[in-house]
Amino acid sequence: MFDELLQIGARIRELRQIMDIPPTTLADYLQIPLETYERYEQGQVDIQLSVLYKLANFFHVELSSLLTGEEPKLHTYAIVRKGKGITIDRRKEYGYESLATNFIAKKAEPFLVTVAPTADGTPIPLNSHPGQEFNYVLNGTIKIVIGVHEVILEEGDALFFDSSNAHGMKAMGSTPVRFLAMIL
Repeated sequence: MFDELLQIGARIRELRQIMDIPPTTLADYLQIPLETYERYEQGQVDIQLSVLYKLANFFHVELSSLLTGEEPKLHTYAIVRKGKGITIDRRKEYGYESLATNFIAKKAEPFLVTVAPTADGTPIPLNSHPGQEFNYVLNGTIKIVIGVHEVILEEGDALFFDSSNAHGMKAMGSTPVRFLAMIL
């Protein structure tokens, strides 16, 4: 994972330099301290998926370009076989599998998300990103916090929300939760 962080950081730095943008501009855009942004570029700290999504939007590139270093190539359709999506290990609480990495000009980013159970009382980490999000629970029970609202979803339940609101998830019980997430 460390090598992956270095590569993603290098891609971000290269895009910033090509566009002649100072690091302070991106730190301000992301609303984070300059030191944190610089550590992202140096591959010293993990970058939340929501931050990568914001950076991809800022640079007008596909998220997959930041993650893999390759431009998507498919126009008509893209198939991802079971377990063969691009794995994104951005946070220890969540596992992401990108389900359409190689499709050009996506209007949505689909992910298979796995949320590992945590100890009771563990705070739910929150994040936000531009756009909207759709979640469909495949198995398990999950608590989703959106701003001041808390929602419990079970297998077969769906949720659509404005993802610019701070949100986070927590698996309920002792088994991981898997859900389909579409970021629009």
